[in-house]
Amino acid sequence: MNIKEFVALAKKEDVKDGDHSALACIPKNGFGIAQLLVKEEGIIAGIDVAKHIFLEFDSEFKFESFFKDGAKVQPGDVVFKIRGASRSLLSAERLVLNVMQRMSAIATLTNKFVQEISGLNTKILDTRKTTPLLRFLEKKAVLIGGGDNHRMGLYDMIMIKDNHIDFAGNIEKAICQTKNYLKENNLDLKIEIETRNLAEVNQVISVGGVDRIMLDNFSFEDLRKAVKLINGKFETEASGGINLETVRKYAECEVDFISIGAITHSVKNMDLSLKAVHEKTN
Repeated sequence: MNIKEFVALAKKEDVKDGDHSALACIPKNGFGIAQLLVKEEGIIAGIDVAKHIFLEFDSEFKFESFFKDGAKVQPGDVVFKIRGASRSLLSAERLVLNVMQRMSAIATLTNKFVQEISGLNTKILDTRKTTPLLRFLEKKAVLIGGGDNHRMGLYDMIMIKDNHIDFAGNIEKAICQTKNYLKENNLDLKIEIETRNLAEVNQVISVGGVDRIMLDNFSFEDLRKAVKLINGKFETEASGGINLETVRKYAECEVDFISIGAITHSVKNMDLSLKAVHEKTN
């Protein structure tokens, strides 16, 4: 999915045979100016995406931005101004707001997690718990907020989770079958495997053949023990129910990564609005 494909699908969903509200009351040659107004504090994200959306609706739009993605904004800040055909501006309005409100919310929450572990070597990761067809935008927002992306999908990294292990029979079979599959298909993909307890961590260490071990829903005490057992042989990733109150304590266990699904699946959209502007002329 790219921005052009996304806008085409969104227009098909929202506009279909015409924006009849705009067509009904706005003259064909009507010209308008609008500005994006911030209504709550946060990290702004999606400015470049908004510009692309507007230009996909009407290539004649003039877009003037006053902030860059990742900037901290306050209520009352004007992020950008857009000038052009009033009908096209109105048709694009909701799509721009939907995208920017969600991306800004994700960037803001991601940044809060990143700030909580400031000074430590752990990185904050997203997950695949994203909105269908919006993953490329939501993961872009995570990067804007200072986090890092986990795999984009099922195709760019091997992730052996608990169900894979159970269906395969055990940890050794799951890893060996995965290694054989990659060799047979001439694929160069990193392998991560999920563990649920210290016994499984020891099994993975014994078998080897992976790049990263996920430590899922471990207590702080067991997480520290697991990191010592692994001793740098594999990358480590903590996951499962980690929030802003606990993330620093998890990071202090010296894991390499902490993955947090909530930064994409549990955000409340940031309050932004697109308002018409009547500029004075001499």
